Parts: sequence; structure tokens; C-alpha cells
Amino acid sequence: MIPARVQQFLDWHGLRAITFAPGSTPTSEMAAAKLGVEVGQIAKSILMAGKDGHFRLVVLPGDKKVHTTKLKNVTGCKHRMATAEETLEATGFPVGAVCPFDPDGLEVYLDQGLGRYGTVYPAAGTDASGVPVTLEHLASITGGTVCDLAKEEG
Repeated sequence: MIPARVQQFLDWHGLRAITFAPGSTPTSEMAAAKLGVEVGQIAKSILMAGKDGHFRLVVLPGDKKVHTTKLKNVTGCKHRMATAEETLEATGFPVGAVCPFDPDGLEVYLDQGLGRYGTVYPAAGTDASGVPVTLEHLASITGGTVCDLAKEEG
């Protein structure tokens, strides 16, 4: 079931969540298999803890990892991945269910690599959901900054 605050946000923006049945999809690979899409189309949301005491939400293709130096170049400070406990406390969602919808005051950074796809699927506050959306629409509704944050392959 989609959390009420996320559903309200989606309704406000004319979006709908797709729920996966049966079971959860806590990894990008599992979610992509359920949807029948490329792993990169799964827009994974990762909470990063800044040395300045602020958390930032990074959304990137499911087949990529955060390049912390690139994040530092954009934000001006070093970051580490938030712990599961910090993630739940700061976002209200457990790891695997974190979503960029209604980010509760967090700065949102969207990796430009999401633009490789016509449609990407961020979670809707559960580990068994996705919301079909374009990068441009996601940036518009979240106020997210589109930038280069992913590690290069190889």
C-alpha cells in the first residue's frame, strides 16, 4: 500500500504508482525484472549524509553508483551513504522504499543519466512500487537539480 503522503503527492501531480505483486523488490534488478524494463530505468533514491550535517537525496539509474566526488563538486561538501537508521529517520522510508516524492525538505539531486530513458520508475514509498515518469517531469515536481553524479563504468 502506498503511504498516504506519497499518494497525495502523486494525486496532486496526476501520477499513479504501479505496485508489484507478489512480494517486494528491494533491488533495482528485482524491480526491473518485475516491470520488464532495463535496470537503468529503475530510479533508485539514496540518502547521502553530508559532512555539513545535512542529508541529500540522490536519485540515479538503478545500474549506477553515486560518485561522491561529483556530489561534493555539486554541493560543496563531502558525503557518505546514510545508514539504514538515518534513512528511515530522515525520509520516513526504509532503504529500498525511499522515494523522491514529498522529500520533506531534503535537497534532491537527479543524475542526468536518467534522461537516457523515456520513462524511469522511482519507488512510491514501498519496496514493491514504481511511478512511471520522465526525468524532466521528476525534476519539475521534486524541485530536483539535474546533474552528473554517477560513477563511470569500468
